[in-house]
Amino acid sequence: MNLLQNFIIGAFKPACHISVAFSDAKSRKQVPLKKENGQTIVVPLFQSQENITGKISVEPISGKKVEHNGIKVELLGQIEMYFDKGNFYDFTSLVRELDVPGEFMKGKHFHLNFQLWKCLTRHTMGYVLKVTITRGYAGSITEYQDFVVRNFSPPPSINNSIKVWKSELRIAFISSLNTIKASKIYFLLVRIKIKNMDLEIRRRESTGSGPNTHVETETLAKFELMDGAPVRGESIPIRLFLSPYELTPTYRNINNKFSVKYYLNLVLVDEEDRRYFKQQEITMYRLGETS
Repeated sequence: MNLLQNFIIGAFKPACHISVAFSDAKSRKQVPLKKENGQTIVVPLFQSQENITGKISVEPISGKKVEHNGIKVELLGQIEMYFDKGNFYDFTSLVRELDVPGEFMKGKHFHLNFQLWKCLTRHTMGYVLKVTITRGYAGSITEYQDFVVRNFSPPPSINNSIKVWKSELRIAFISSLNTIKASKIYFLLVRIKIKNMDLEIRRRESTGSGPNTHVETETLAKFELMDGAPVRGESIPIRLFLSPYELTPTYRNINNKFSVKYYLNLVLVDEEDRRYFKQQEITMYRLGETS
C-alpha cells in the first residue's frame, strides 16, 4: 500500500526543478510587492533602460531523464481587471527560446538577458519572468519570478491656473509623489456668501474597454481650506504633503485597457448649503532617485 501511495504521489511531482537567479541579486535593491492573494513578497527592483541578466537552471529530480518539447522564458507585463478577477491580460510580452525539443538527465543552465527598453510602456504595472518546459501528456513545468520596474519621467509642463466659478486658484506643481506645493488661492471676485471650502485629492482608475470599462474613484485626502466667508483680495496659501498616501505615477491608456488619473477637486459651500465644484487633473510622476 505504501509503495502504491508513493508511486501515485511521485507521479504528480514535477520531473525537474526550475530556478531563476539574477546576476546582481545580492546587491540589487529589494522592494515589497502585494500579490493578488493579499500577501506581500519582497522582489528585485529594476529601472527603465536596464538589462535583466542572470541564469536559469533546470535540475532533474533524482537524476531521471526528462523529455521535453522545448524550453522558453517569457517577460510578461500583466493587468488584472476588476470585472475579471483572477485572470490577467498581457500588455507586454517578450519570448526567448532557450532549448530545442530533446531530453536531459543532468542539470542545464541558460543565460538570461532581456532589454527593458524594448518591452516597457511609459510606466509599469506587474511584471513577471515565466520559464516553461513544454511537455506532452506529462504536463508542462512552469516557474514564475516577479520583479518591479520603476520608470522615471521628466517634470511635465506646469499648469499655472485653475479657474473656479467667480474666483481663481493658482497652483504651481514643483514636485512629484511627495509634495504638491501650491502658491495661493486668490479671491478676485466674491458674489456668493461662502461658508466653507474643501480641497480633495482623488484617484480615478479605469480598466477594460468599450462596454466592459470599469471606473472606480477614490478620495485619497480631504483638506479644509477655509471656514467662513472670504473678502475680495484675500488669499490662502496651500502646501499639500503626499508622502503619507500610496500614490503611483499617472498611467494613460496602457494597452487600451488601463488608466490611472489624479484630480484636485475644489468644493465651495455657501450659506444655503449649495455646492460649487471645480475639478482639475494633475499629473503624478516619479523623479529619478538621488543617492
